[in-house]
Amino acid sequence: MFYGLSLGFQRDGTSRSGTGCGFSRSLTLPQSFGELVEAPRLERRLVAILAADVEGYSRHMEHDEAGTLATLSNHRLIFDGLIVSHQGRITNTAGDSVLAEFQSVVDAVDCAMRVQDGLAAANEMIDDAQRLHFRIGINVGDVMVKDGDIFGDGVNIAARLESLAQAGGICVSRGVRDHLRKMGQYAFEDLGEQTVKNIAQPIRAFRVRKATDVGHPVSPLPAEPKPTGEPPEFELAFWEAMKDSEDPGEFAAYLEKYPTGAFATLAEARRHSLLETQDEPPPSHLAQAVADPEQVAIELAFWDSVKDSDNPAMYEAYLERYPEGAFSPLAQVRLEELGESDGQGVNAPR
Repeated sequence: MFYGLSLGFQRDGTSRSGTGCGFSRSLTLPQSFGELVEAPRLERRLVAILAADVEGYSRHMEHDEAGTLATLSNHRLIFDGLIVSHQGRITNTAGDSVLAEFQSVVDAVDCAMRVQDGLAAANEMIDDAQRLHFRIGINVGDVMVKDGDIFGDGVNIAARLESLAQAGGICVSRGVRDHLRKMGQYAFEDLGEQTVKNIAQPIRAFRVRKATDVGHPVSPLPAEPKPTGEPPEFELAFWEAMKDSEDPGEFAAYLEKYPTGAFATLAEARRHSLLETQDEPPPSHLAQAVADPEQVAIELAFWDSVKDSDNPAMYEAYLERYPEGAFSPLAQVRLEELGESDGQGVNAPR
């Protein structure tokens, strides 16, 4: 059985009903059907995101709750003031954590640098047990904004970068590094691709310090590779010939010849790892470049024919032909290795 329902709509959006089932109340309807189905549009923007927390905060709280809170409050006065003075906005705080956004990547990193300097000075004035050290991560990315808070992968990545930072240190994403590398104000240490929790793709991370800092094993990355005066084929061939070596001297030879080369970071890391169990051999001499393209091809072919040999005479032949060649440091190291394995020294021709 069908019960009829008739609705008459007034201009003001109310209904007038008449039914066979006794409907008589008026209903107030929205002015537009779109009001029923369209959610408010989220604001999106591209910003630099700074995430920070205190290293070992739970341990400090367990040891001295009142003292830790007092130190944290004093540190936050410094931190919050510097965020505001660098045109940043604090979007969230919980316990020891700080989340802020900046319209400028430069402002975000400069703020982080000044925060760590300020907190280091503040820590000098209190006992060691009371000192708190913040870790800071900075990313640049697209975020969603709701009720003043920011959300999205850009925020999550900043938080993961913070977890990679050292106590009192700063860790940034590749996007941040790329924005700043031409300025010459900062020194970056490449941490490589990092797999982090709840982020599908690995992220490239960099520790950052002021370029004027001394006493740290970090060097600024140039905007463009520095020209060495020789073709890039030499560097690639040099690296391919010794990349799997167990001798730290071969990596030292690479670093001496190509201190800012494409593989310098890897070479330094590998050399340090090998030196933990070996004595470092004396550094080899710095070879000079060969500029003529025809001579480049000839020397490359010569080196390719001897690079895997276990015969010292092959390396002696290379050194005799190219005493200042692109691979002479590596050839000298190989000769020394072979001489040691034979129980006798081998003197390469000069």
